[in-house]
Amino acid sequence: MSLDSILSAEAIENAVKDCEAPDSFCFRKFSQLCGLSSKTPQEIKEVFQILDEDQSGFIEESELKFFLLRFVPGARTLTDAETKSFISAADDDSDGRIGVQEFQKMVLS
Repeated sequence: MSLDSILSAEAIENAVKDCEAPDSFCFRKFSQLCGLSSKTPQEIKEVFQILDEDQSGFIEESELKFFLLRFVPGARTLTDAETKSFISAADDDSDGRIGVQEFQKMVLS
């Protein structure tokens, strides 16, 4: 499964273009622009599974750094500040990683 089987390629491209500049990434805006925030919990879970590159059941900081690249090859990596902000916004149990329920909650909030 690929992200563009769940989200439109055009919406993904627009969302990635919106945060091309370093330190401009905002997950809430990104998820709205790419259409993720309007998907069902099951579709959001499928996106999570694609982003969870090592299939550990969690998205760790090392995977988050390459978040945009999972959507569009050639996109930039997230800065350390963006990565830490992303984790702190979603990591409800403070274990330093994002689980599927945390991801779904963040997308749907």
